[in-house]
Amino acid sequence: MAGVDPRRYELRTAVARLRRELALLSYELPDRAVADDELAALDAMVREGLPEVPRLRRSLLLIAGAVGSVSALSPALADVRAGVERFGGPPGAPLRRR
Repeated sequence: MAGVDPRRYELRTAVARLRRELALLSYELPDRAVADDELAALDAMVREGLPEVPRLRRSLLLIAGAVGSVSALSPALADVRAGVERFGGPPGAPLRRR
């Protein structure tokens, strides 16, 4: 994977995991379409190059609002959040190093 930005790889992996787990839910979420659309947008942004951090954060907020109350999705959502934070973290927060 030489030349691949590890942040992009990790965020795409986290997005794919959340999409899979969302697809496996045995019930329908009212805002499922919002979550699906924003997960697709996140994946496209990261696949196309270095994404804009404000847009990443906006997508994360919309996804969290759509699936945040589903405890089964919490670990996958946390991975997406961590992936987004790797691109700049929350406003005013220092960057985390792993």
